[in-house]
Amino acid sequence: MRWDWIMDYYPLLWRGLVTTIILVIVTSVLGLLLAIPIGLVQVVGPFWLAWPAKAFCTVIRGTPLLLQLWLLYYGLGSLFPQFPWIRQSELWPILRQAWPYAVLGLTMSYAAYEGEVLRGAFAGVGKDQLDAGRSFGMSERQIFRRIWLPQAVRRAMPTLAGETILQLKATPLVATITVLDVYSAAAQVRQSTYLTYEPLLLISAIYIIISLGILKIFSRFSSSKQVRLAG
Repeated sequence: MRWDWIMDYYPLLWRGLVTTIILVIVTSVLGLLLAIPIGLVQVVGPFWLAWPAKAFCTVIRGTPLLLQLWLLYYGLGSLFPQFPWIRQSELWPILRQAWPYAVLGLTMSYAAYEGEVLRGAFAGVGKDQLDAGRSFGMSERQIFRRIWLPQAVRRAMPTLAGETILQLKATPLVATITVLDVYSAAAQVRQSTYLTYEPLLLISAIYIIISLGILKIFSRFSSSKQVRLAG
């Protein structure tokens, strides 16, 4: 096996690695922020919000992420140039690039899966805990912020960690819409050096290291949450 190529392609691989990490962090955070109301409205309503939230989760979870990325980039992205007011706007330099569609696609995917997870987590919080908060004179907003949301997040924490790792493993799909992630960088190395296994082994190790880091972060966060709740 040859590894002398690493220093020659280090800038390319580093750029791809940074893109991958940023994609995972940004889309997971945005997806979780979107998943909270999606899960909540399916439990408490109203119906005219619960039904679209359920439909969103069903459609996104029922179709391949690759198809969603293509529809966004090659479909929606190809429509924008047809409108002069979009091409002349300040957003056009952003909309003409691929990364906004990658962020949008990965965010929607994460939100749909976590929306269903949080729906079950919200429904699983005991009604007696919420009633206890009301008996102490808490407002509905305080009950949600201090009791309902923390309890739901604690219940969903193991699944959130697993879904975040799945989000990491989904990032190579953005290479199909010309975003340079670490997988795309390794593919370019393979094409340039005609090496088959070495670049793949390298990025496999990178994905494993990032996955272990994600598990460590969620483990520490879960432990701190349990300490707070115990205190």
